[in-house]
Amino acid sequence: MVEALPQSESASDATSASCPVVSVVVPTFREAANIAELVGRIERAVPDSEIIIVDDNSNDGTDDVVRGLVRSRVRLHVRTAERGLSSAVIAGCRLARAPHIVVMDADLSHPPESIPAMLAELGSGGDFVIGSRYIAGGSTDSAWTFFRRINSLFATALARPLTKLSDPMSGFFAMRTADFKATQDLNPIGYKIALEMLVKGPFRSPREVPIHFADRKRGESKLSLKEQIRYIRHLARLYRFKFLGSRTVSSPSGG
Repeated sequence: MVEALPQSESASDATSASCPVVSVVVPTFREAANIAELVGRIERAVPDSEIIIVDDNSNDGTDDVVRGLVRSRVRLHVRTAERGLSSAVIAGCRLARAPHIVVMDADLSHPPESIPAMLAELGSGGDFVIGSRYIAGGSTDSAWTFFRRINSLFATALARPLTKLSDPMSGFFAMRTADFKATQDLNPIGYKIALEMLVKGPFRSPREVPIHFADRKRGESKLSLKEQIRYIRHLARLYRFKFLGSRTVSSPSGG
């Protein structure tokens, strides 16, 4: 693991540094063009944070960008033997040093400015907080096509028996680190890790805060027909887990 520690700290210095309030986990694959802006916005929104970038060996200059963030508390974990957004999130959460974890995408679609509101919900009785596009005050970018909106709403409807939240497809969520550690049997397929955690974790008071979901401005979307098929397989596994009591554990596929 490579760590860029902005206050000219070494890795050993970082271990003894004061514990951050929140660990922000950002899975990346070929998102070097977005990292600097994202890190700056996170730091302005939550100054007392650490940012854990889990990169699937992008080879796009991500490591150079992180090393250039000399004023930032950023940790870069490059994976060479494993792939997939969900397993990257799990790896990043395992590295968290703060009492709270926030997971978000690297493509600037999730607003870091909403992190304080998510942490406030954790502090007022919530135990899993989703950044939602679909509750009052939430919205999606006007650039979204009609097909993309219908596709998102249909995927959400399929997950409705598993949770009453309006936007369980969101990749922007917060939880306590202790609750993550208490979550067992994580074995996600594809990219819907929040839904996996909601079903399998010790979460009894999930909440939502409204966000504006922005369209990506740089880089390419990772959503594909293959990922949507994986989502259907993932749903089938979660239905079995929740309603049939299946507790079969296998090693995480992640992708």
